[in-house]
Amino acid sequence: MKIPIEVSARHIHIKKSDLEKLFGIGYKLHKLKELSQKGNFSSEETVELVSLEDEKRKISNVRIVGPCRNYTQIELSLTDAYHLKIKPPIRKSGDLDKTPGIKIIGPKGELILKKGVIIPKRHIHISDDFAKEIGLKENDVVKVKVKGERGLIFEKVAIRIDKNYTLTMHIDTDEGNAAGIDKIGEGELIVSSAKRKTQSAKLQLKA
Repeated sequence: MKIPIEVSARHIHIKKSDLEKLFGIGYKLHKLKELSQKGNFSSEETVELVSLEDEKRKISNVRIVGPCRNYTQIELSLTDAYHLKIKPPIRKSGDLDKTPGIKIIGPKGELILKKGVIIPKRHIHISDDFAKEIGLKENDVVKVKVKGERGLIFEKVAIRIDKNYTLTMHIDTDEGNAAGIDKIGEGELIVSSAKRKTQSAKLQLKA
């Protein structure tokens, strides 16, 4: 089964109160472009990240992804983390317990985020209905094979399920570079032999 792959660059998800600290009271995000997952968008707004370990270590123009959430989360690549001299864990989005913090600077203010920096766990977004058809469940782990000059197999790819999800695999820039994928690519889903038989039968019935 072919899976679309998107490379997700460093970005920030932000809660409304933190957005207002950085951009001003009552501020609202301005949509730059729609993203593949329904309702999500890349905003015009960017911030600067400053390491709490070494204030000389900074990354500018980190884009905010909307809409606002009920928590603030920074998603970096391992290379970004090395640059900032921090050690964020590889986590599923929203799992922020015992994660490092960072300083965030906006045009109207700044804040110290006590926790919330992660390296996102590679994952596949999949809809409820399609997940049932191919026998996958939330938090299942699969492999995805990428062909080409820098072909490889991504292991430990987490399955994330929601009724509104569009089938897409997300990897970070380090992973994209390793596989020779700039922004958009394609992979092949690898499942266990038992699930492969179930998947094949269900897809044949659908056809």
